[in-house]
Amino acid sequence: MLGGKTFVQMIKYGFVGGVAFVVDYGLLILLTECFGFHYLLSSSLAFCASIFVSYFGSIGWVFDNPDTGNKVRDVAVFFLIGLVGLGLTSAILWTLTELVGLHYLVSKIVATIIVFFWNFFARKIFLDRIVKK
Repeated sequence: MLGGKTFVQMIKYGFVGGVAFVVDYGLLILLTECFGFHYLLSSSLAFCASIFVSYFGSIGWVFDNPDTGNKVRDVAVFFLIGLVGLGLTSAILWTLTELVGLHYLVSKIVATIIVFFWNFFARKIFLDRIVKK
């Protein structure tokens, strides 16, 4: 069961993730429908933009991580976790769209839900370990 602090962090992360999702999904639609980019390229670019929203919200508000004295490492860990999330998103998006036949926007929602949990728990585990060192 989730402890009290983790539950509150997950709620906060859900809010930050919601804002990041609006950026992600909005750019996906804009780049694909208005500019004619392939949905996987649009998804990758949009996901990268949403990582910045997630970074500033997560570090500043969700995880309340104090300055560890190694900002480069902290940022690198955060973005490496995001990079794995991008890979998962792309794989899920492609699989559900190309193999299952879902519309890419529906596939993106499914991918976002799955990757939300990966990002939250990976960031919580790795950022907490960094702070404890």
